[in-house]
Amino acid sequence: MINTEQKLKERVKELTCLYEVTSIIVNSGYDELSTSLEAIAYCLKRGWRFPEDAEAAVSIGTYQVQTSGFDKQMNLLSCDVIVFNKVEGTISVGYPASDYSDEDFLPEEKTLLKNVCLAVGNLMERKQIHDSEAETKRQMERNDRLHIMGEITAGIAHELNTPLANILGFTELLMDEATDTGTKRDLQTILDNAIFSREIVKKLMFFTCEMPQQMELVELNKVVDSVIRLMGPSLRAKQLSVIKSYDNDDLRIRANTVQLTQVMFNLIMNAAYYSPVRGEIKVEVLSTKQKIIINIVDQGEGIAPGQENKIFEPFYTTKPIGEGTGLGLSVVHGIIKSYKGSIVHRPNVPKGTIFTIEFPN
Repeated sequence: MINTEQKLKERVKELTCLYEVTSIIVNSGYDELSTSLEAIAYCLKRGWRFPEDAEAAVSIGTYQVQTSGFDKQMNLLSCDVIVFNKVEGTISVGYPASDYSDEDFLPEEKTLLKNVCLAVGNLMERKQIHDSEAETKRQMERNDRLHIMGEITAGIAHELNTPLANILGFTELLMDEATDTGTKRDLQTILDNAIFSREIVKKLMFFTCEMPQQMELVELNKVVDSVIRLMGPSLRAKQLSVIKSYDNDDLRIRANTVQLTQVMFNLIMNAAYYSPVRGEIKVEVLSTKQKIIINIVDQGEGIAPGQENKIFEPFYTTKPIGEGTGLGLSVVHGIIKSYKGSIVHRPNVPKGTIFTIEFPN
């Protein structure tokens, strides 16, 4: 039992704790939540009846913070953190089980913990709203950029087609007439660069939906097999093995064969490019009643932190100059979206990247 004076002291500690927690939350930035939650844990430690033995922990989603002496085997008082009517985590305060029992927790401390959990839940709700608004803003900005890029690139593609065709045609004529080895070598360089430029124009036309879309029922497995055969030299050069897995031998989707080939070629080529020598690439094709799922898994270094939202942007590439245009994944993204599908990526374990495409079935 505690006397009136001790009760008063405990109430003062609890009110001070709640005030400090509220101050931390008010001044908390959304980018430094882990630090704020750790500070809240130490406030709770100081606010309890026996602060020298009390320890606290906050566990909410990916946020896991605790005071230095916290142990899950302690005698704990816990309360759920509710975020948008859903339990997202817990906050716990405990004493060493060998020295304390449940009777050492005061009823007012239970109320204090409940109020702190309520305040932290409100903070997490505001963070989710902030993150959602930021993501919506980024998506709108990206859509604006894509719209502007589409108008620009459509004009570029049309303007470049004619001169490129002339360059290729006249270069081939000159090569037929040339006899000097040096001249032929120089003409071949012109030809190679013109062909490379023509491929960029083709990708621009894909990107701006200028290519004709003759839709038909396409055998997906055959497209994947064809792409892997086409990539044979590149795969052999790095001694890469491709593991295919089809859960349906006759899987058909309504698509344009050229565009579907473009999608699979870009994704598997990227997987091969970033794979280590003698690495393994997995291509999995799954089907349900609602959707068709394609997973392309590599063992490369993965996507660098901070670059996750950029890889589908036009002209963004991590490849050296001359090895990539930065249009491949933006083309892939545009084609898949036009089929009302989706494409996402996530890290592979222990390393690498998994691209997952979903098409409506």
